[in-house]
Amino acid sequence: MSTPRQPEAATASEAVFKRSVNVDGELPEVHGPDFDKPVSLDDLLHSFATTGFQATGISRAIDVINRMIKWRLSDDPPEEDESEHYLDPAIRAQTRCKVFMGFTSNMISSGVRDVLRFLAQHRYVDCLVTTAGGIEEDLIKCLGATYVADFDLPGAGLREKGLNRIGNLLVPNDNYCRFQEWIDPLLTKMLEEQVKEGTLWSPSRVIARLGKEINDERSVLYWCWKNDIPVFCPALTDGSLGDMIFFHSFHHPGLVIDLVSDIRALNRLSYDCKKAGMVILGGGVCKHHVANALLMRNGADFSVYVNTAQEFDGSDAGARPDEAVSWGKIRGDAEAVKVYADATVAFPLIVAGTWAKSTDSPLRHTRTG
Repeated sequence: MSTPRQPEAATASEAVFKRSVNVDGELPEVHGPDFDKPVSLDDLLHSFATTGFQATGISRAIDVINRMIKWRLSDDPPEEDESEHYLDPAIRAQTRCKVFMGFTSNMISSGVRDVLRFLAQHRYVDCLVTTAGGIEEDLIKCLGATYVADFDLPGAGLREKGLNRIGNLLVPNDNYCRFQEWIDPLLTKMLEEQVKEGTLWSPSRVIARLGKEINDERSVLYWCWKNDIPVFCPALTDGSLGDMIFFHSFHHPGLVIDLVSDIRALNRLSYDCKKAGMVILGGGVCKHHVANALLMRNGADFSVYVNTAQEFDGSDAGARPDEAVSWGKIRGDAEAVKVYADATVAFPLIVAGTWAKSTDSPLRHTRTG
């Protein structure tokens, strides 16, 4: 049996001490925050750009959103077939990028609800897309509190106590009882309006009515109703709200909720805008519903994803922005980034570096484009 050949010293040395190309000046050096000095929130966010990993992802997301916020049609030359309306310099200076905001229901269950309320209150977004939990939990929080607990509380014991666990949050089941008492007469009124007045209820119209009726400034839906921001929810019945509609239908059958008018409204919002940006927290319905709507205009111009899903299983939630480019849901020349992080950590930091610093609220301007 032959003895393995020992590597020659010169060969080993060449392997270990392989010479590098010079990238000095081409790429930024890695630096983190310097806590030997006072560090403000702005300083911390600025340091993320050179920290690396997902800190740099957050920094890139902040940059993309800030460009999304600042863009005006006047930044670009008129297109060859530009309509006369958009040749007016004043109109071009007022025409902004429309922001499509999608989020999963757990964002409303968590304190990110207050961040989303801020965006809706100041009309920094043009529409919201979420799931049933994102609707009902916003309303339920106006009727009863959600509490911070632990991830490892035994489910059987919680069930006996009438406590529902969302991760490390607890929602007393009494909150859902209050929700049933609040919404049941509203469903009856909506059915009466359908029968007597011919009202066509779409999910977004139902949601606007609920936001109006809750009349609570803590509510995201209240501010969406007040500021005329449509909230789309194609999975409206997938939760407690669906349970309430189900039980109500036994005593008052006949309520019809039309999905077709909402997909028309969302797609129309997409292809009527000059620039479109999407910010998506999580995956599933909220992520794809926005992206598919933006296909109608050949893709988003700006895109920020924040989620922890991976792409190895072929899920839409885990897909990186470049996969959406292949479908025409994000443009090939778009500014896009995915942040692999828990949105309860990442998104408040992103908002702190973007909309929270803005003094240029769209409420002070005509919303066009």
